[in-house]
Formats: sequence, C-alpha cells, structure tokens
Amino acid sequence: MDPHFGILSEKLIVRRAHYKMEFPVRINKYLRDKGYASRREADELVSAGKVLVNGKFAKPGLLINENDKVILKGGNEKKYIYLAYYKPYGLATQGLKNQESVITQWQSKGIFPIGRLDKDSEGLLILTNDGRITSKILGEEEKYEKEYIVKVREKLRQGVPAIFQKGMKTDIGDLLPAEAEIIDNHTLSIILHEGKRHQIRVMLGELGYTVSMLKRIRVGHIKLGNLNPGETRELAKKEFELFF
Repeated sequence: MDPHFGILSEKLIVRRAHYKMEFPVRINKYLRDKGYASRREADELVSAGKVLVNGKFAKPGLLINENDKVILKGGNEKKYIYLAYYKPYGLATQGLKNQESVITQWQSKGIFPIGRLDKDSEGLLILTNDGRITSKILGEEEKYEKEYIVKVREKLRQGVPAIFQKGMKTDIGDLLPAEAEIIDNHTLSIILHEGKRHQIRVMLGELGYTVSMLKRIRVGHIKLGNLNPGETRELAKKEFELFF
C-alpha cells in the first residue's frame, strides 16, 4: 500500500501503482495524480475537512513532501461515468448562450465532453464526470493520437501523405508531423499527435483542398466503432482503466 494514504480502495491503489511523483507537490495535484480526484474535486475535499496530512486538517495550497502521511476521511469512491459518444454533424460541442450543444445536452447529468469537435465535424467525443482524465487526454505530458476520416471535394494528389509527414508551417503556427493515408481519390485517413483548432481544415486548405466531411474515429485507444450519430456506449472497464 502507498505509505502516504490511509483509507483508500484497492482499485485506486492499483491505478497509481506505476506513477512517479516529484515532491514537493500541492495537495490538489497530489490527490489528482494519485488517482483519487480531479484538482477541483480535491480542493472540495480539502475545504470539507476530509483530508488529513500528518494528523492535521489540510489547507488549500498545502505542499506535500515525500514522507508526509495523507489520509482521506470516509473513503467513499465517486461513481464515475465514461461514455463514447458520436457527436452529430451540425451540433456544437460548446455553443453560444441559449444555443444547443453537447455541453447543454449533458450538463444536467453532470457529464461533460473531453476536448471538442467543430460544429461542422462529427464523430467521437469522450463524455465523463471524471475530471482526472481531462489532463490525461489533453495535457502536454500525454500524447493521445486522434484519428480522422476526411473527404475533400478535389481529387487528392499522391504526394499529400509525404507533405503531412514533414510537418507544416501554417497560419495557426508550426504543426507537428501527421500521418496520412489516401483511401480513394477524395478520401484519406489522418492521425494527429496534437490538437490545434481547425488543424486538419487548415492543413488541407494550405494544399488547395476543401473539406466536405470530417469524422473522428479514434482518440488514443478509444474507437468510435459502429456508433451512429447521437448514440453513446459505456466504455469497457479495460478501456477507461488504461487512462490511469
């Protein structure tokens, strides 16, 4: 058992077994990186007096050292939800005020999307009430591939994959190399290793192509599969546990 923690479930101990932490570290980041809560949830636990450090109630912003003993009072684990969702074309991930979006559709359930897809794009979004995986998927320390199927109006030239592989200088900055494979004269698959806004449309626009369909089919090890627009499926245990 981790020497820092008192009451914790066996499941949580397994999740953090291979994580190496640098000390000192703030209490909210400590609890987040140990797999117990998001930073916001950790702050709430501290404010509610549910975290003890060396026998004393923790305070917000407290720095944890390697030999400190951290105890969580209660030990009840939040029930987390993880969904793969097919965002339909024409629905914004986060819209303007009073505009329907993925966020407004799911906020009453306490579930939010990780990242975003443009209104004119479709495909896989991960929905969850677990803020811990936001940094896992979007953080600079983690590099989750994102795979797309893209259709363009113009006929594709055979040299496009080689151009993507070299990286590109564009109006949104220097872009990392991307993997592309031509499927037919107007369709290609693209794998990104970063997620700049409108990145694929910008890349193809630089080469004179007009995107007519853009669908995300994979985020890391999570696949869209055979979902139809608007449908969801619960992630299997082995799928969401890989985030930890």
